[in-house]
Amino acid sequence: MSSFEPEFLVPRAPDPQKQPARAPAADSSGTEPGPPAPAKDAPRKNEPSNDEPSSGADAPEPEAGLPPLTLRDPLPAVVDTEEAYAATCRAIAAGTGPVAIDAERASGYRYSQRAYLVQLRRVGSGTHLVDPVPFDDLSALDAAIGDSEWILHAATQDLPCLTEAGMRPRALFDTELAGRLLNLPRVGLATLVEQFLGHSLAKEHSAADWSTRPLPDPWLLYAALDVEVLVELRDLLEAELEKAGKLAWARQEFAALLTFTGPAPKTDRWRRTSGMHRLRGRRNLALVRELWQTRDEIAQRRDTTPGRVLPDAAIVEMATAAPTDVDDLKSLRTMRGRGARRHLNDWQRAIDTALALPEDDLPRSSVRGDGPPPPRAWAEKHPDAADRLGRCREVVTTLADRHDLPAENLISPGLVRELAWEPPAELSTATVGAALAAKGARPWQVELIAAPLSEALTA
Repeated sequence: MSSFEPEFLVPRAPDPQKQPARAPAADSSGTEPGPPAPAKDAPRKNEPSNDEPSSGADAPEPEAGLPPLTLRDPLPAVVDTEEAYAATCRAIAAGTGPVAIDAERASGYRYSQRAYLVQLRRVGSGTHLVDPVPFDDLSALDAAIGDSEWILHAATQDLPCLTEAGMRPRALFDTELAGRLLNLPRVGLATLVEQFLGHSLAKEHSAADWSTRPLPDPWLLYAALDVEVLVELRDLLEAELEKAGKLAWARQEFAALLTFTGPAPKTDRWRRTSGMHRLRGRRNLALVRELWQTRDEIAQRRDTTPGRVLPDAAIVEMATAAPTDVDDLKSLRTMRGRGARRHLNDWQRAIDTALALPEDDLPRSSVRGDGPPPPRAWAEKHPDAADRLGRCREVVTTLADRHDLPAENLISPGLVRELAWEPPAELSTATVGAALAAKGARPWQVELIAAPLSEALTA
């Protein structure tokens, strides 16, 4: 553990009277999750997650008795006026070195994924908490940063909402991704701060509704701490990457993130409705589809998460019962709540639409995706592909162990499946490398794995 300790730590105790009660979790909304792993807000990116890839070793328990991380300077006021915003832009432009950046959304409360608070910290500038809501965009702040490096933790989670706000990095360093390339057992921000800086980082307010106005001081303190030591953490991680011979790899990964705008939109999102597997028949699927789409339109119009408009359980119950009028609809158990009844006529119109659809317009029970079928079906129906996949996976595991990397960071598992399913017609290191590069593999990945995969596919 590094002996680094931030200087001039100035504690500011949260006001317990301003601590809001955490809102109850909404039912599954059926909306698409965030970008590919790591996903943001579930869990909060500075919290360790049971779903985080591991090196295989047991994750170390957080050290007891670590001093809590506190702010070096007094908690800054929220930037929500033109005058304060202009002053922040000047301060950021006058600072030196990279800029630590974080953003807070209101996932679980709002339909949109917009940023409701943007935190920045830079040497010579201090910390700034910018409320994007009063401004058309944050392009002036983006211009103030210019070509300076951004430091983010779990960049794929913040880049889309920052891009929407008019901010886009020209260079970046992702502390979470750096931790993954170092094959650390846990790479949440709190864990990295403990391990490298010797301080504990509070995890409360991770599920707060950041669209709340005004934002309570305890929430603002929590947000400010997210960028308090990102600059120092970045430098320590970079040194570890260089020591491990992985700094060039990391730079390629960071460069690839500069064009990231979010996951590709998926079709048939309604098929992710929780509990839908219990339904039988295409007519029931049509009912789910119409109800899901109606709920999504209402949620978007109200800017609230779909699960708060109508839980998935209600959609499934309505699709099962298929009520023919509003009175029958009101008798359903899931319609007893005031929230669900608020849009009774909308639900009934969706049900009537689905019931009136001709057979040819009903959705199919399953939809074949663009990629290969699930690997569990390969052994029986496609044994050659299953054999290739098994050999390729063994290669990936061996190489990941040799280079002390999580297998999924050495190469995307989906890419390996595609390659095993449909390998190049002529197998060689060059053709396999070209296939990997065409699917987005970075040069360092191609260099490490193209030849071994070519051999595995030829065997």
